[in-house]
Amino acid sequence: MSKVIHKNHVQEFIKSYIELGKLRLSSFVILSAFLGFCIGSKHFHFMNAMILSLGGLLITVASNTLNQIHEVELDSLMTRTQNRPLPLGKLSLKQAQHFALYTGISGFFILAYFLNLKSALVSLISLIMYAYIYTPMKQKTSFAVFVGAFPGAFPPLIGYIAATNQLDITGWLIFAIQFFWQFPHFWAIAWVAFEDYKKAGLHLLPSKGGRDLSSALQILIYTSVLVPVSLLPYTYGIVGILYFMIALITGTIFIYQSVILLIKRTRQAALQLMFGSFFYLPTILITFYIDKI
Repeated sequence: MSKVIHKNHVQEFIKSYIELGKLRLSSFVILSAFLGFCIGSKHFHFMNAMILSLGGLLITVASNTLNQIHEVELDSLMTRTQNRPLPLGKLSLKQAQHFALYTGISGFFILAYFLNLKSALVSLISLIMYAYIYTPMKQKTSFAVFVGAFPGAFPPLIGYIAATNQLDITGWLIFAIQFFWQFPHFWAIAWVAFEDYKKAGLHLLPSKGGRDLSSALQILIYTSVLVPVSLLPYTYGIVGILYFMIALITGTIFIYQSVILLIKRTRQAALQLMFGSFFYLPTILITFYIDKI
């Protein structure tokens, strides 16, 4: 009986750390970095891709953990976050701090030693911006979304640098695509979770009025800017007509979803835009890789 209890305790302990690292969110970030690596690779190197995934995962887990350490009081106020390990006391702040330290340092040295220092340094910059600038700023101003778009757009660039050890136009273009994608993506989430964010005093939609015409209009504007930005790789001759057509079609669908949100301004319309954003980005990056000239 005691062995069963001990086993259950260990499983719960491990589960708490997995929740602390936001593994589902982290996996989407790593997919983005992995696709950036594929885009940068002349000859795909499986082992280096796995090293990037491991190092990037550890850095991302550290960032997410630091985010939850700083926001433990806010998380306890929101329905979607009140069952996280820190608000429930499943893990102590000290345990979380140690976890963030170990995963962050390990991820940095894995990237620096086995791949290159540039990718490790950009990962470190991303962690610092996310945990120490964006996280405290979002409690004060909606401008935090702009700041948070930088670390949010770094993953494919980090993957590209890991493959090429350089910063060039291709790397900056995939960064730009993900940067502008952040706005409709995050604002759709903020629209869906508006009431929950409000409980914690977070106002992350672009308009002070929250779910209003101004917020919906700004979402449409940023989505409309994203589409021509996504076509720049074709303009520079980096990709071919397949990418151009897919980027144009998916971009048009994305804009259409933003228009629907502008017209209806409902939670359901925002939810559709949010799911659309999850479809849009991987499609763009995968097509970029397939059609790269």
